[in-house]
Amino acid sequence: MKVMTARDAKNHFGEFLDAARREPVVVTRNDRPVGIMISVEDAADTFFSDFFIDKESEYDEWLFGKVSKTMERVATGKTGLLEHSDAMSLLKDRLAARRQKTT
Repeated sequence: MKVMTARDAKNHFGEFLDAARREPVVVTRNDRPVGIMISVEDAADTFFSDFFIDKESEYDEWLFGKVSKTMERVATGKTGLLEHSDAMSLLKDRLAARRQKTT
């Protein structure tokens, strides 16, 4: 995963975009991560795609049902919630695995 400062991302925006098409780019400010840029292709394989695609007419009902079932499973102890760092690690691993499948 590439890391760029916010200043470098701003001053070299074309390179920033090119890098994000190859791999996720973490943007830092004052040596702390403040954001991440991923390609549209990578975003399509995540929940972010929901922001970019038109939803079918029953999408809201389907999503409400999925969230409700998940919350019921959490409440009954059938499943648990992940800490943020664990969830991000799983997301990173899944993205890497999908990237390997396409190469």
